[in-house]
Amino acid sequence: MATVSPYISNTANLQKYLSLPQKGKIIAEYVWIDSTGGTRSKSRTLPKYPDSVKELPEWNFDGSSTGQAPGDNSDVYLRPCAFYPDPFRLGDNILVLCETWMSDGTPNAFNFRHDAAVLMEKNASHEFWFGLEQEYTLLDVDGWPYGWPRGGFPAPQGPYYCGNGAGKVFCRDIVEAHYKACLYAEIAISGTNAEVMPAQWEYQVGPCTGIDLADQLWMSRFLLHRVAEEFGVKITFAPKPIPGDWNGAGLHSNVSTKAMREDGGMKHIEEAMTKLEARHKEHMKVYGEGNEARMTGAHETASYDKFTWGIANRGASVRVNRACAEEGKGYFEDRRPASNADPYQITGMIVETLCGKVEGHDVFAKIANTEVNELDTKVTTSLP
Repeated sequence: MATVSPYISNTANLQKYLSLPQKGKIIAEYVWIDSTGGTRSKSRTLPKYPDSVKELPEWNFDGSSTGQAPGDNSDVYLRPCAFYPDPFRLGDNILVLCETWMSDGTPNAFNFRHDAAVLMEKNASHEFWFGLEQEYTLLDVDGWPYGWPRGGFPAPQGPYYCGNGAGKVFCRDIVEAHYKACLYAEIAISGTNAEVMPAQWEYQVGPCTGIDLADQLWMSRFLLHRVAEEFGVKITFAPKPIPGDWNGAGLHSNVSTKAMREDGGMKHIEEAMTKLEARHKEHMKVYGEGNEARMTGAHETASYDKFTWGIANRGASVRVNRACAEEGKGYFEDRRPASNADPYQITGMIVETLCGKVEGHDVFAKIANTEVNELDTKVTTSLP
């Protein structure tokens, strides 16, 4: 069988060219979300550094090559919505996060940001804060978790979570590089740690207000893929990358409103639990593909088909921090979303459930209109 020769990067030559002056021009890397929940990007030259996102020009791409448009009407337009310093090209170069739109002026079918942003703006008075915990797994070129014996398994879980030392953690250099890249790009990354399964890590983004959290989480995912690319390592956000007695990967979502943060806020958290219970089926429909393999009731997950909540209970659908319960105010953690879920859908769905729908902007109509599996949404509450 023929083998492919590995590509060897010449770092010295690369640095030589990256250090060349750009004569006042700016390189903008336009980033968007494709039909599979991945990121795509391409570059363009700008005459000057933009003072605001409104100065960034619209662009377009071939949507038939990304699963976002048919071949006979393939132009999909990129509308900039946020930009960040570029940690790869440095200088005044930027990364530009974009929404996708069709030529008839409607959002692309995979543009979940637009309606979520409308919901956030409509309910801005509630002052939503979000913080998301992104778990992921590092794979080698053959798709096996990094550091695992070829075709085999490491020792059982136990020493890996927040571990230190060879044989306990893998690819820390990638994690550190991604952390620094996020800080340089002004992403509100608030921490990182090794997770329970070896070769699995987590980082946290937030707290951020409104749509800004999902914007930053998407850009952090782009940065993670780009950093890992330079090490020849693959990133997977699969919620259950390895079957069996191994932890899955989630996107735990921390949520707080102004009312929840004020004295007596626990009452509003409890009211939120009732509303989340009522729409459990709809939430699970948008909380990530393959999530049922992760949410088995084991490995710090709740059952996929039942809604539960409790104080300090990591086996519940929603956990309330014990300190919040004791203070009577704070936030709640929705532990149901899978690691591959779309943060626009997660945060938008939560706002819609807690505050009501906005006419003409049913965030998840194109998903929720499909058949939802019947789930048992009986609530069981564990108290301290």
